[in-house]
Amino acid sequence: MEKDASLLVEETELGGRKPKGASRYLLFGLGVVWSLFQLWATELGTLDPVRLRAVHLAFALALAFLAYPGRRGPRERIPLLDWGMALLGVAGALYVVWDYYGITQLRGGIPSQRDVFMGTLTLGVLFLAAWRVVGPALPIIASVFVLYALTGPKGLLPFTLPSWLQLHAGSQWGQLMGQLYTTAEGIWGVPLGVSATFVFLFVLFGALLEKAGAGHFFIQVAYALLGHFRGGPAKAAVVASALTGVVSGSSVSNVVTTGTFTIPLMKRLGYPPEKAGAVEVASSSNGQLMPPVMGAAAFIMAEFLGIPYSQLILIAVIPAILAYATLFITVHLEALQLGLKGVPRSELPPVGPILRSGLHYLLPLIYLIYALVALRLTPERAALNTIFLMLVLILVQEVWRAYRAGTGLGFGLLRGGRLILEGLEAGARGMVGIALATASAGVIVGIVTMTGIGFGLTDIVERLSGGNLILVLILAQLTSLLLGMGLPTTANYIVMASLVVPVVLQLAEKAGYAVPPVAAHMFVFYFGIMADSTPPVALAAYAASAIARSDFWKTAVQGFVYELRTALLAYMFFFNPELLLLGVESVAEGVWIFLSALLGMTAFSASLVGFLHKRTTLLERALLMAAALTLVIPGLLTDAIGLVLFLLVYAMQRVRK
Repeated sequence: MEKDASLLVEETELGGRKPKGASRYLLFGLGVVWSLFQLWATELGTLDPVRLRAVHLAFALALAFLAYPGRRGPRERIPLLDWGMALLGVAGALYVVWDYYGITQLRGGIPSQRDVFMGTLTLGVLFLAAWRVVGPALPIIASVFVLYALTGPKGLLPFTLPSWLQLHAGSQWGQLMGQLYTTAEGIWGVPLGVSATFVFLFVLFGALLEKAGAGHFFIQVAYALLGHFRGGPAKAAVVASALTGVVSGSSVSNVVTTGTFTIPLMKRLGYPPEKAGAVEVASSSNGQLMPPVMGAAAFIMAEFLGIPYSQLILIAVIPAILAYATLFITVHLEALQLGLKGVPRSELPPVGPILRSGLHYLLPLIYLIYALVALRLTPERAALNTIFLMLVLILVQEVWRAYRAGTGLGFGLLRGGRLILEGLEAGARGMVGIALATASAGVIVGIVTMTGIGFGLTDIVERLSGGNLILVLILAQLTSLLLGMGLPTTANYIVMASLVVPVVLQLAEKAGYAVPPVAAHMFVFYFGIMADSTPPVALAAYAASAIARSDFWKTAVQGFVYELRTALLAYMFFFNPELLLLGVESVAEGVWIFLSALLGMTAFSASLVGFLHKRTTLLERALLMAAALTLVIPGLLTDAIGLVLFLLVYAMQRVRK
């Protein structure tokens, strides 16, 4: 079953094709060259943004067809059709590089017939590649937007939609290709630009850190420190997943990395298989919340908001800590309710030797935070410097290990070089889905900009909600969760940020709430991440249930219940932006805000679990939920009411036999 989970990661994250002979080395070399190109382009820093994005997408399209087999395609060889599709994709992307001067200068943005043909080819190949790698939902949604752009009295499709939705006159195919292919407003827009700069470097850093052995080190440290506590393996899973989230931005790979170790231990202590898998689902899905290396969507968010990434990670740190602290409390309450104990200390690995074996893995992380926050380097420069530090660290580590084993300096250098090449290839493989998702989502963003559909959505949502802000947020939440069933987190965020966030901000202003834009963006970002663990399409739950040998539906539903704390947290910082450290004027104020939020989250978790000091009655659960919801609302009075309700339940349990 663990093999099935690993296979799921391989197919969804890295591509499931394993050709033999020359094709195998070609795929490996293609990944290494892509990573080296990105390092070179960042170090040089003079490559035109559109050209950089085009080359970036060319590599992604090539690997999409060569490394990812179709549904019924062979896995041991690359069919001729896939070779052809890869070449067409590369040709369509690199045409922009080859004729960049003609597109931007000679023709002044007016596409020629050849531009239109190459744009059509690239769009078609992009959608096919995205369908193969990230699933059908994104290319289908993007295709609907393309059709919408063509409708209208002056469009290629001359019929018109209802007046509240037909917000533009319509486009001809050549006009549309001019927008999507020959400008930086479509395929080559901001989302792909972020993928080609910040995101690639951070993913590559994570891949190199993982190849060096940091992931295993984090798991061992968490287990050694927490294993002896009540329900220790579950608590170790929470902490290990938070640390592994620094290395991996994927919830599925996080589940497999930590879950193959923690889930069997949880089951051995007495956790039901479904709950053991669900703990790992919830903790792994939140890995993208944890600074400094958050998911790809976070980099795009910083770009959309026009704020430095270093500022965004400071904004995100308190909610991320709250998310994991509350899950830690939840698994503690579960352990109390189930009457579980910890692992005997005699069976735990010694903490000292483990720490000494991997403390050097913290050096690049410390430097990265220092470079972003203290030195205020750009994310590209901070990540690039950290990658160079990682290369040195890997070589020194392997030379030292070879010296201690007596195998010689040459062997250590050889092994270090092999790990570096494997890390370069793994980083590139991990970027294929992100590059295709951002390019496809760029099509949607370009059409939204071109047609002004966002203005119509404001009217629609206002009618449906009656102007009630809570109903608006619930609609946004449901939309994000539904989109997340088919879209990866990054694409989900881009669509929501382009269409829904402006609507939320406008209606919030009408309702008299001065909501900072970053709070609205973080709101949809959190629900996009939560979609990873929302059934029926919850790949993280598939992986966890395979490892736990549990029923998928029971695991997914339990994981969703654990993830409801993330939903509450999103509402908390939307209505209380101080949780994002916005407008906080003193340390004391910040501490109180954090503690009151943690109390509210604890009350919410205790209500869901049905246990605080003892099993809760229906009345106690209702009072706990009321305390949690009261603490969502900012203000000393509401905080005091929430605190009184929480203490009342605790006192009721203390006196009850």
